[in-house]
Amino acid sequence: MEFSLIFFSGDEKNKYRFVFDAARYADENGFTAIWTPERHFHRFGGLYPNPSVLGAALAGATQRLGIRAGSVVLPLHSPIRVAEEWAVVDNLSHGRAGIALATGFSPVDFAINPDGWQDRRQRTFDAVDTIRELWEGAPVSAQDALGNYVELELHPQPVQPQLPIWLTCTKSPDTFETAGRLGCNVLTALIDMTNEELEDKLALYHKALQDYGHDPDDHTVTLMLHTFIGTDLEEVRETVRPPFTDYLRSFLTVIDSQKKNLAPGAGVRDMSEADQDQLIEFAFDKYFEKGALLGTPDSCTAVVDRFKGMGVTEIACLIDFGVDEQLVVESLSHLNELRRRYA
Repeated sequence: MEFSLIFFSGDEKNKYRFVFDAARYADENGFTAIWTPERHFHRFGGLYPNPSVLGAALAGATQRLGIRAGSVVLPLHSPIRVAEEWAVVDNLSHGRAGIALATGFSPVDFAINPDGWQDRRQRTFDAVDTIRELWEGAPVSAQDALGNYVELELHPQPVQPQLPIWLTCTKSPDTFETAGRLGCNVLTALIDMTNEELEDKLALYHKALQDYGHDPDDHTVTLMLHTFIGTDLEEVRETVRPPFTDYLRSFLTVIDSQKKNLAPGAGVRDMSEADQDQLIEFAFDKYFEKGALLGTPDSCTAVVDRFKGMGVTEIACLIDFGVDEQLVVESLSHLNELRRRYA
């Protein structure tokens, strides 16, 4: 099991200082990678509008840590442009770049490119071959401003002969199967999904890898888990409860904004305040016990072993969900203790 760090906060107090402090610790202590997402126009995740920009800065601040996008919302962009930006990151990091591609879930994000919304899934899947071809030195055909078809090559040429690519997979079993068919890694999270559902979807992914001639041992399943590890279980519970419940409430408002025109009456906004509080409390207990690395190295070992048994090979530790940043930085030594048990 490998361990990396992932970010998705909406907290703008210190903006990016926390990201760099955590990245330097991870770089010096054997963690695998750092992931930054793409998110637009909302407090929840809005610190991260372009992972290649932040990735370029992180490349200069680290020596060995993988620099990854978790995730590029592909339908907002040209895949040619995505390949160009990450070729720059690959050069700046001397061959440490990697990207996850996501189809996008918030219509508001698509204000950047409204035409990308309707066929966003297919655009994302089709982009995999385009990015790979460019990265590996093959030209791709595109139409220029005069309507002529031209052959384009990637510059700057990347350091890595192949770009590690993940597909972000959550609710749809078809996306897991597509990742297997395309020979992509998987980045996933327990969003609207039980542990048992994740296990079933990973079985579909591994079967698809085999059916299409890809070796599962050569592919990575990365699972995002909210993470804060200390030395006393109950102390950790009380430390994370207020920020994590606020985080869950903020996340549900994002889901509501997505559904408000699609399913009137079906959102959290339509519940009473008491019912909302009960839902959030239930979600917190579920995550704390079974779906997060919240606890001590000893208590979290059982969680890691459970996901390892499903075929998860990397845990992306989401550490910026609202706990005091200095406490989180101090807690990384306990996370590193857990990591060393699987090194």
